[in-house]
Amino acid sequence: MSISRRQAIAALAGTLPALKAAAAHSPSQQFTSTRESLSKYRVPEWFRDAKFGIWAHWGPQSSVEAGDWYARNMYIQGQPQYDYHVKTYGHPSRFGYKDLIPLWNGEKFDADHLVGLYKKAGAKYFMSMAVHHDNFDMWNSKHNRWNAASMGIKKDVVGAFRQAAAKHGLKFGVSDHLWISYKWFAVSHLADKHGPQAGVPYDGSDPKFSDLYHKIDDTSLFTTKLDWDETKIPESWKQHWAVRMKDLVDSYNPELLYSDGQLPFGNYGLETLANLLNVSAKHNGGKVEAVYTSKHKEDSDAGLGVLDRERGVLDDIWPHPWQTDTCIGDWHYKRDITYKTPKTVVDLLVDIVSKNGNLMLNFPLPNSGMLDDSELKVLEGITNWMQVNAEGIHGTRPWKISGQRPLPKATRPEDTAFNEKDRKDLTAEDFRFTTKGQALYAFMMGWPGKQAVIPALSSSSSHAPGKIERITLLGQPAPLKFTRDASALKIDLPDNPPSDYAVAFHISGSGLV
Repeated sequence: MSISRRQAIAALAGTLPALKAAAAHSPSQQFTSTRESLSKYRVPEWFRDAKFGIWAHWGPQSSVEAGDWYARNMYIQGQPQYDYHVKTYGHPSRFGYKDLIPLWNGEKFDADHLVGLYKKAGAKYFMSMAVHHDNFDMWNSKHNRWNAASMGIKKDVVGAFRQAAAKHGLKFGVSDHLWISYKWFAVSHLADKHGPQAGVPYDGSDPKFSDLYHKIDDTSLFTTKLDWDETKIPESWKQHWAVRMKDLVDSYNPELLYSDGQLPFGNYGLETLANLLNVSAKHNGGKVEAVYTSKHKEDSDAGLGVLDRERGVLDDIWPHPWQTDTCIGDWHYKRDITYKTPKTVVDLLVDIVSKNGNLMLNFPLPNSGMLDDSELKVLEGITNWMQVNAEGIHGTRPWKISGQRPLPKATRPEDTAFNEKDRKDLTAEDFRFTTKGQALYAFMMGWPGKQAVIPALSSSSSHAPGKIERITLLGQPAPLKFTRDASALKIDLPDNPPSDYAVAFHISGSGLV
């Protein structure tokens, strides 16, 4: 080897650490898979401004139209969905979940039309189911033959929704429920405990379908009890989960990745999150526009993403952006169910936004892929309300207090999950506040008649020491007459409200915000 060549190699070797360091800090590789690196993440402004997103739970389980968790409960003798399955399709040893997949047809599915409706309703982001606990990918998956592009509807559903969201200017999200599938779907390996088919194994025990129902060596998992944790999940499944999540993120560049649980599986989860953020930076000139949500407060406290509360609302203003995810009915479509009313949705939305949160609302799609008439009526009610009041929702920030006459607080922070069932409709005595610039918005959650009374905005209030100069109702630009004394701000109301459900006062002046 010549001297000059040795020198060249030495020089190159000397530059390698610098090259690696530069790559680690390049616009498309800002994050490494360490908690220290990922904790530098900051929630993008689009999410803070958006406030309202819509979600579509849809997949092979929707073919039955019998509610959520069908793929699991059809294998649990005594469950109503098991009874329905046996009566309708036959015993799960002969007709299992794999046999329901071809029945999922989506003959009316039109992603562009649906996302267009959601945009009119005021949604600023849309989320597609990516993979539920049933281990079925809703995209053209490179690592799972059980996917929507190859089976059932035979369309890349995530891709179709991705394209529609881009066309309509909505941010795009995908939901991951896959990590727990290894335990959730273990019931498919069981058998009836009693009756004429007692002891006959369900089809999940057939090795030919182990890539759907999982190859499970730990027989202690063959139980109807589900421990919602990572114990007994093998390393091979954790790695496989990470590979599929990377394929999903790399292929569709989502602005939001929702976890139905925590950031799972240690380093595999950290690698998945780093990849999400780095892919976002690559597509946005070095700016990270992606959001990761976790239901574990510990992940949010560590700066790893946005706290998500399933069917629950936090007690008061949260210092960081957060999200409630809920549904107008059951998570997966269920025939003849009673949906939330538009008022219930509006009450939730305004309450959540006043506390620095976002609402992600699921409209489950039936087998056809088109909303039913009752769902369309709920959506229409939300649309009509948002057309009048969106100014006080989108792009707003919390005020000094979230509201007047707030709801009772939970005794423990974790009790704010699934607490929406305890809520009552808000009334004209309930107010919620938001701000934008120097404007203060006061949402009155009902219509009292002739006068609105807001003690929280009295002249003696420590929250609003400034001067109120002008008040209007969104949807009615004429200024309203008002008086303000030490007891309350009192506003004379027109004969008719500008919208159903909550109405919003636009309050301007000095020193209010």
